[in-house]
Amino acid sequence: MADTPPLQPGVEGSATLVAGPGNLASDLGSGFVAVFSTPMMIALMETAAGKSVEPLVGEGRSTVGVRVDIRHLAATPPGFTVTAHARLVKVDGRLLTFEVWADDGSERIGEGVHERAIIEVARFVEKVNRKARSG
Repeated sequence: MADTPPLQPGVEGSATLVAGPGNLASDLGSGFVAVFSTPMMIALMETAAGKSVEPLVGEGRSTVGVRVDIRHLAATPPGFTVTAHARLVKVDGRLLTFEVWADDGSERIGEGVHERAIIEVARFVEKVNRKARSG
């Protein structure tokens, strides 16, 4: 993948979700209280990062998450809108590093670092299919 697109730090994206049934800690088994879950907050941060660069990585390419280092800072009750934000801060070949954070309209609820790798979709899918066939 020598012709990796010339992505530059500063690219930003966001994703939004309402805290409610199906994304609460008590629904997912990540806790026992009906508050927005840590796994869903992380997934929303990954979505924000992925969406921010998807149009820029080139045809036949995408990104996949390879690392998260996230702190969940505050609980969010059902009904609140959670917005995750991502800012590309470093490009190292195929590896993209993002600063990520989330808020619920009342306060910052999470923050950290997320890394994504640029992949060639067809090659990636073939590798996954080979693995699936091998059992």
